[in-house]
Amino acid sequence: MVEAQLYERCDAGAVRCLLCSHHCVIGDGRRGICGVRECRGGRLFTRVADRVVAIHVDPIEKKPLFHFLPGSRSLSVAAVGCNFRCEFCQNHSISQYPREAADIPGDSVTPDELVAAAVRHGCDSLSYTYTEPTVFFELTRAAGLAARRAGLRNVYVTNGYMSGEAVAAMAEFLDAANVDLKSFSDAFYRSFCGARLQPVLDSIRRLHAAGVFLEVTTLIIPGRNSDAAELRAVAEFLAGVDPAIPWHVSAFHPDYRMLDAPPTPVALLELAYAEGRRAGLKYIYCGNVPGHELENTCCPACRAVLIERTGFRIRRQRLTRPVCPDCGAPVPVVLAAAGGDAERA
Repeated sequence: MVEAQLYERCDAGAVRCLLCSHHCVIGDGRRGICGVRECRGGRLFTRVADRVVAIHVDPIEKKPLFHFLPGSRSLSVAAVGCNFRCEFCQNHSISQYPREAADIPGDSVTPDELVAAAVRHGCDSLSYTYTEPTVFFELTRAAGLAARRAGLRNVYVTNGYMSGEAVAAMAEFLDAANVDLKSFSDAFYRSFCGARLQPVLDSIRRLHAAGVFLEVTTLIIPGRNSDAAELRAVAEFLAGVDPAIPWHVSAFHPDYRMLDAPPTPVALLELAYAEGRRAGLKYIYCGNVPGHELENTCCPACRAVLIERTGFRIRRQRLTRPVCPDCGAPVPVVLAAAGGDAERA
């Protein structure tokens, strides 16, 4: 185990973890909600500073990130643990593992080994994903700084429950993030995720203010978070932060403990798209429905198709600069350029 960052000592040998918005007070010999940060002798240790359960090469579109290095590959990295307990989690076998077992599985890895693997597989970035990257912050920071030195970029796929202190620390290495905004209802977060809504909204604002390239995903679950008024509220919030933030509205498929809700009909995704457009969002994408025309990136000014997609595959890419080639309107996209630099609107 490695001593954790972002905590403070309390009385009676306990500590308060400052990494996420739960701010767990952890007694000696106990773990926080995430299951991977443990108090021993008045000090907080992480059990996943060098231990991963998944390393895969993915298209960046799978994160999903549609405006950040489109068409590139990313080395996806995960450790066990999560600070949420989402009843619909598709990766519950690893995210919830520490809640259900005493051991912490995974293979030992160094930051330099992760960077070398990314380079070997032709990746432009490292993505910390599948589980909640905040809970293995120490590994993401070390790997992220090594990646930056090698000219690679860093991505979080996150539930957005990190603390303000964590966002400030992440700004040192984090280039892009896709934040799951699961609902605009605090009751939904409390009932189905074991968390609260407000910290997620705060993180979205903080990440955007810190200059992290931001996209947001909402998994639409029929009968749970699919009401038009709630979808409108999500869209209006995002538009209030920045109307150019891409919003991914994705179809739900029953999983884990939420097997009673039906799969999301395409009509609900199209309703969310309409509410997003009405709120002023410029880029809205329907996910988990390959072949739908609302997977494409279009110019918000002239509606020309700029990037044509099928699922996670780009069929046609017309952008060579972050402007529409037809009308010259700016397009908020980070494009890989010669020499490994990026051009951003």
